[in-house]
Amino acid sequence: LTQPVTPDLLVSPSSQDGDLGSECPEDRGNWTGRLDFLLSCIGYCVGLGNVWRFPYRAYTNGGGAFLVPYFIMLAICGIPIFFMELSLGQFSSLGPLAVWKISPLFKGVGMGTILIVSLVAIYYNMIIAYVLFYLFASLTSDLPWQHCGNWWNTELCLDHHVIKAGNNTLPVNISNTVSPSEEYWSRYVLHIQGSSGIGDPGRIRWNLCLCLLLSWTIVYLCILKGVKSSGKVVYFTATFPYLILVMLLIRGVTLEGAWKGIQFYLTPQFDHLLSSKVWIEAALQIFYSLGVGFGGLLTFASYNTFHQNIYRDTFIVTLGNAITSILAGFAIFSVLGYMSQELGVPVNQVAKAGPGLAFVVYPQAMTMLPLSPFWSFLFFFMLLTLGLDSQFAFMETIVTAVTDEFPYYLRPKKASFSAVICIALFLMGLILTTEGGMYWLVLLDDYSAGFGLMVVVITTCLVVTRVYGMKRFCRDIHMMLGFKPGPYFRACWMVLSPATMMALLVYNIVKYQPSEYGNYRFPTWAEVLGILMGVLSCLMIPMGMVVAVLQEEGTLWEVGVQQASRPAMDWGPSLEENRTGVYVASLAGSQSPKPLMVHMRKYGGITSYENTAIEVDREMEEEDEEESM
Repeated sequence: LTQPVTPDLLVSPSSQDGDLGSECPEDRGNWTGRLDFLLSCIGYCVGLGNVWRFPYRAYTNGGGAFLVPYFIMLAICGIPIFFMELSLGQFSSLGPLAVWKISPLFKGVGMGTILIVSLVAIYYNMIIAYVLFYLFASLTSDLPWQHCGNWWNTELCLDHHVIKAGNNTLPVNISNTVSPSEEYWSRYVLHIQGSSGIGDPGRIRWNLCLCLLLSWTIVYLCILKGVKSSGKVVYFTATFPYLILVMLLIRGVTLEGAWKGIQFYLTPQFDHLLSSKVWIEAALQIFYSLGVGFGGLLTFASYNTFHQNIYRDTFIVTLGNAITSILAGFAIFSVLGYMSQELGVPVNQVAKAGPGLAFVVYPQAMTMLPLSPFWSFLFFFMLLTLGLDSQFAFMETIVTAVTDEFPYYLRPKKASFSAVICIALFLMGLILTTEGGMYWLVLLDDYSAGFGLMVVVITTCLVVTRVYGMKRFCRDIHMMLGFKPGPYFRACWMVLSPATMMALLVYNIVKYQPSEYGNYRFPTWAEVLGILMGVLSCLMIPMGMVVAVLQEEGTLWEVGVQQASRPAMDWGPSLEENRTGVYVASLAGSQSPKPLMVHMRKYGGITSYENTAIEVDREMEEEDEEESM
């Protein structure tokens, strides 16, 4: 028998001898277990925001009534965009940069995503460093923020234990006093009194610096082998927080005065629903809580097998995330209710959001409980595990995006490249460990993932539905899952989701407020720097367009823009056995004679990528005409 000859059409230009082994990039790899992907998504979405943002947002926006706009916004823009990101990643098996083979003209969207994720990763790991600091501080018989009288305390410090021991029958005015936990946070951990503002960072706090180094080391060791290692770590980091949350919840609801806090958290105030602010707040909570637009979902899905049921996974993760947020609210507000009763003040005077809740209010509440170091350690260990798997996703997004762009050079050295990224981000984060580091953290938190992220998500939605085409996208999903998305998803992708995102963007711009931390107002130059952070991620889109058009030959509009907006010829499933229909044998270096024959019969022996693209477009147009008749 004669050996089959590979037709010239199927041999890439760089390997005319037909030996393609040395030219193929190293395999990307896949998740090694069935639950790796699902738990990674849950760990990524269920983060610090579920504990310290959702409960506060709920009680300030109508209590239990807030759940109405919350779940409506989840249905309109949460679930559909979540499913869209997973579909793009799984279909192409590409990261947030290379996935823009779907329309190379908009590759700048991917560049904007990477910029946003990098900025967020810098300050997010600093928050994990704070958590580590408190975790180590809890390994003692007497919590250091329990009493006044330490070198960092001032005359304003008021110890609730002293008030209780004095058996005061009259209510104590605490408005002009400071709790020991607040002074521990600001004067000892941050040592913020050593800085006059954002322009005066002061000295590096070496204990914080070492905690930041430790947090980056933990992250690196967990992503060392990509999803093969992080996919195993999430079995612990994604599930253990639930165990601790249930323990804190049971302990919280058994405390005296707990019902007072829960009532405050969930009492519905339906008049709030008439306010547009409440609906915007609900959409913002969904937007940031699910982590859409950061590239993490797309990256995780790109390591799936081609026929993974991401439709089912979408509902499991999104609804699980919402339920976790509500549970966290019970755990937090039951303790705040007990705390308000102990201090003899209303719940709204002790309720805070963000770092104020995690590092001041809740630690103070822990000191009022028996076995306070134990409960404190559990709480901060929960925050550590919640934060770490979100950070894994940010790092995996950056590393995957760049290695997919340069697979021949970087994939074999992925561990070394990950180390370089971690070291670079650690060095950039050193300013956050200074005495004025909190000012920089607030600036990054307010601007790095603000309107820039919304522009990225809106553009992605519009490109997939308008430029690439809803019909094509639904056909791709049909190839993967065996069914096309229903009217609900199509309506959301075409109209509802982008319209909601646009409303969010306009609201953010119209209601813009300068950053502040406590009583400190940021100077104008810091505001401008923050706005530039957001604008730069948006500018990546037109910059990417210019580069894409310049790479095309011919006139600007007729060839340049049209050709650059058309999917690249190697766009589609990464494995040849999954490339059916219009994707058959369109991979450079394809060696399967059978798909070739199908391709030849279908397209009449076309031998160039350009002609194939024209034929594919013509076929799509014919299908559209047939369906409209």
